Amino acid sequence: MTVTLADVAARARVSPATVSRVLNGNYPVAATTRERVLRAVDDLDYVLNGPASSLAAATSDLVGILVNDIADPFFGIMAGAAQAEIGGSGVTGRAGGEKLAVVCNTGGSPARELNYLTLLQRQRAAAVVLTGGALEDRHHQAAMAAKLTKLADAGTRIVFCGRPPLPDSEALVASLAFDNRGGARRLTEHLLHLGHRRIGYVAGPAERTTTRHRLEGHREALREAGLSEGAEQFTVHGPYDRRSGFEATLELLRREPDVTAVVAANDTVALGAAAAVREQGLRIPEDISVAGFDDLPFSVDATPALTTVRLPLAEAGARAGRLAMGTETAPPGGVATIAAELMVRGSTAPPRRG
Repeated sequence: MTVTLADVAARARVSPATVSRVLNGNYPVAATTRERVLRAVDDLDYVLNGPASSLAAATSDLVGILVNDIADPFFGIMAGAAQAEIGGSGVTGRAGGEKLAVVCNTGGSPARELNYLTLLQRQRAAAVVLTGGALEDRHHQAAMAAKLTKLADAGTRIVFCGRPPLPDSEALVASLAFDNRGGARRLTEHLLHLGHRRIGYVAGPAERTTTRHRLEGHREALREAGLSEGAEQFTVHGPYDRRSGFEATLELLRREPDVTAVVAANDTVALGAAAAVREQGLRIPEDISVAGFDDLPFSVDATPALTTVRLPLAEAGARAGRLAMGTETAPPGGVATIAAELMVRGSTAPPRRG
């Protein structure tokens, strides 16, 4: 049922005129009253009508792209590729112009993620692209499913890029999920094939889908090699940043000084891991191998070049942009798994013994 301005007024215990003044910002309103009105707007998920009431059911020329960290190349590459498709030549909006793609940086905050979706709903966004792994919290997942359903019901096209679909949610046009498990498994198998048996793992935040899937692939390879016992002792969790890689690797080397390889949650973490290895006076890969994930642009320029798992970030972002614009047909069932490719470079090799 559509929420009206009168519903908001009743919830906030003010007149409809006061609600209108707060939302339009064209008349002074007491701070406590304004706060009460805005809280009622949030509680009821009230969506402002556009400038013309006849367009109330239409979407705008706005497209939102949600990222966890725009400074992280993982997100920047996907967002840039999606934005190019959304605002590219030949894609026209209702008024004959191009769509306006707005990148929303959540900072990994679940509350901010929901808030951006609410703001995009109020702007009647034509589409929303959500990038990167999702938070594994049932309350947040339920809130996300409800919010995305409201967006979809209002005509907003919703695409996931680099994250699996939400459980029991039919709001998505498509979900493009990377094969994080398979890529991580092949990376660890590569190290096992080289003869490594004591492999440390610097994982991302435990509550993220990407972290869990990559860690599952790593441990699946260990289990098949009969090395899964005590795997927790060789795993340290932390943020997806360089500092985490540095500190977690030092912790791993304190726990297990005989570690011969370190697998990092992503390439940025791997840079920190490599710095920690060198600080301990060890050589890469002669003493310890280091591997990453994602194949970010700098990975090939590291010294030595970083063995990693390539995810086609630009291709996935561009595809997400086309799906958001309706210029590409959704995959069967709305879900596509994007393959990951092992890239073997100079940061991994020894030890081969016996």
